[in-house]
Amino acid sequence: MLASKPGIGGSRQVLERVAPLVEAQERSVDFPLDSAPHCGSPVVEDATPGSPGVPERGDGSRRRRTRIESRDRMQKRIKNRLTHWPLSYLTHQRRPYPTLARLEIRLQNLLLGSSRAPDQKSLPSTTLSFQSLKINSSKMGVAQVWAVALLRILMMVILASWFSVWLLKPTDLWTRKWKQAENHAGTTVFGYYGLNFAVYTFPVIALAIMGLAYLNFKSSKMRQRKSRSATITALSNPVLITSLLGVVSTVELLAMSLFFMFLAWTYYARISKDFKNLMPIKSLELNTWQLKYSKVATRSGLLAEASLALLLFPILRVMPLPQVIGIPFEVSVKYHVWLGTLMIFFATFHSASLLFIWGVSHHIHDEIWKWQKSGRIYLAGELGLLTGLVIWITSLPIIRRKRFEVFYYTHHLYMLFLLFFLFHVGDRHFYMVFPGIFLFCLDKILRIIQSRPETSILSARVFPNKAVELTIPKDSRLKYFPTSIIFVKIPRISRLQWHAFSITSSSAADEEMMTIIAKCEGAWTNDLYQMIHMELNSHSKQNQCPTISVEGPYGPPINFLRYDSLLLIAGGIGITPFLGIIQDIGSSQSHNKFMFPEQVHLIYIIKKSQDICLLSSISHLLWNKTVAKHHLKLKVYVTQEHQSDPNLRGIFQEVFSQVQAVHFNPKTMSHKAHGLGTLLETAVIALFASIMFFVFLLSLNHTFVPKENKPLKPRLKMKGLEAKQKTPSTVIDLILLASFILSIIGSTIFAIILRWRRLKMENPPISPKKATNRNLFEEDSIGTALDSLEEDEIHFGSRPNFQDIFSKFPGETGGSNVGVLVCGPESMKESVATACQGTCLVSCTKGRPKFNFHSLNFTL
Repeated sequence: MLASKPGIGGSRQVLERVAPLVEAQERSVDFPLDSAPHCGSPVVEDATPGSPGVPERGDGSRRRRTRIESRDRMQKRIKNRLTHWPLSYLTHQRRPYPTLARLEIRLQNLLLGSSRAPDQKSLPSTTLSFQSLKINSSKMGVAQVWAVALLRILMMVILASWFSVWLLKPTDLWTRKWKQAENHAGTTVFGYYGLNFAVYTFPVIALAIMGLAYLNFKSSKMRQRKSRSATITALSNPVLITSLLGVVSTVELLAMSLFFMFLAWTYYARISKDFKNLMPIKSLELNTWQLKYSKVATRSGLLAEASLALLLFPILRVMPLPQVIGIPFEVSVKYHVWLGTLMIFFATFHSASLLFIWGVSHHIHDEIWKWQKSGRIYLAGELGLLTGLVIWITSLPIIRRKRFEVFYYTHHLYMLFLLFFLFHVGDRHFYMVFPGIFLFCLDKILRIIQSRPETSILSARVFPNKAVELTIPKDSRLKYFPTSIIFVKIPRISRLQWHAFSITSSSAADEEMMTIIAKCEGAWTNDLYQMIHMELNSHSKQNQCPTISVEGPYGPPINFLRYDSLLLIAGGIGITPFLGIIQDIGSSQSHNKFMFPEQVHLIYIIKKSQDICLLSSISHLLWNKTVAKHHLKLKVYVTQEHQSDPNLRGIFQEVFSQVQAVHFNPKTMSHKAHGLGTLLETAVIALFASIMFFVFLLSLNHTFVPKENKPLKPRLKMKGLEAKQKTPSTVIDLILLASFILSIIGSTIFAIILRWRRLKMENPPISPKKATNRNLFEEDSIGTALDSLEEDEIHFGSRPNFQDIFSKFPGETGGSNVGVLVCGPESMKESVATACQGTCLVSCTKGRPKFNFHSLNFTL
């Protein structure tokens, strides 16, 4: 479908793009089919005898036949380009052509195969009408722009309304009005529970559904170059660099400040009202300071509740709340860590303080084991805190990185934690945090369905630095952006563990395969290395094909197209996200559908020279220095080796010769990786799940929470709120839990049906022969094109001076807008961020080129 700007400008661009074809056809010149429409103005040579597509003089019949065939081919090409050219193809033509009206007439004549003006009455219904094309494209462009703008406004309104509810909730005005609203809702079919769901939970679900539709409409523009304003650049650059929090940008610091201001306001509003209306607790004999301290302890639990309300949003993968504001998954994980730590801190203070008050009042044995019929269930809160502490302790970096299995398995205790939280606080407070729980569980179910069925590993390569590259087949329709990640599970190693890896290939360069690289840094990766190594040493002609489950890919991408130049800084295995970026840029040399950065400098810091083997997938781009449009320069720093006469060519030859490859038996392969469903399909599933939950909630409450009728006093008929007070709080909580479980089951069945229908359209499995040819091509290119490494550098026994690199980079590239992407150890990120921070201050004051800092993670 033609994508162009609304109005006459879009159709003018289309006409200008087909003008070379029209002129070529009129001059009987066969316009080359594989000409790239981005390469400036096509050069059409004179139609002299002996030229390609032009017959010799003297053969009239042959000349006419050739012209007819040429005209048919040209008509087909024009129609194809008018139908399928994207907007980015239509924005680089600068050659002046005849007027719009004249060119339109010539195009109509050509499509009709006539040299005279066509009779409008004789036009067939299938003839391409340029006027209708112009109108349709204008309507579609305007509709898409209005849809995106409307969705953006609605999402902002809903988000502001939800935040306003949290701000107003501690006030007396909200408390008074909310009680009136609940009493009124109790007289209707919806009940107080329907009101709580509609006000506290559904707005966020609606926000997620609108976000999916927003991303669906916006996806066509995600790869267009669009420069950032100086304000946005300044907000995204590092402002605080600490060992505790890592690299913190200005916008992150601003968001943290606003959140702490909200917590302070909530706490102050609650505690000040409690101190004014201080009432003694009947079951406890407390003096004034003990009573005040118990109020302080109780209200600190509300701060933990607020942290829990946001805790699960950053780790959503399918639901697009982080993606709508452009936060990649691997970056948003740190927000989950911060919120989890804050929640555990407030919850621990809340529980420890109450235990202290019970202890000094000598009632600790009576209170600690209480599971009362209504109100707060203390025992559930204590069990929930213990579960949360186990999850938090096992997620500390020292355990997560060394014993990932312990971290992974204990993290699944979150289900018990949320269940105890529900029983402790009751359904009213649970609706406040329910949006994140609802979307997370739905997200989890969709990811489980998406990872089925399993696919097979096509081939593997073992590098001398104990790293393994896996090649996985994928559906040619599955597209992803550079820096995307996938989660993989290999049943031969573990049936439960999922591990995240950056995709090192580009869907623009390879439509049927994607690759990941795993380095031995833990038990799971060591088992993977041993499994592949055993297959290498096996003498069997048909290696057993290991199965693999794939989940993802997940973005969103870092839009590196907006930059004139790129400075990529990688440390060790942190090179993996950049391999996909470089391959994506390299593929543009043949397709060039978009404007890519012209200069790319790769700074690669490694411990041993053998680690350079990870660059094998981009070797053909390193050797090919003939394309000046996308210039790639490599600087390697080997920190733990010394050589007096470093020879980059010899090192590449030695290291790459040690790479071993193994190809697996294709007979066991049955499916490809298909990725996630469409955005609109996910939106429909989310809407279906929320409607089902609401229906089950109303039905079960009307069934199991009776409204008691007293015949002697009909006017004292119990309202929904009064009936709830007579019903144990545990029953109300179980009804909410049952409604949620039933809605998830129904949504799972619905999602499985949609997934099954999609898999019916699956393409046949890819042949591993293509993977073999691909690897052999790369190895051949290594041995034949090593003479292009003169300008690349390798340094032994030293580390890069980032301040010096930043000061020289603009002069070497000439770019005014520079993207700085760094991936590696935290210490290296902090060093780069410090250098970038100083350079950004200078560039803002002196008008020098702007540096835009982005930090990527290769471990979660």
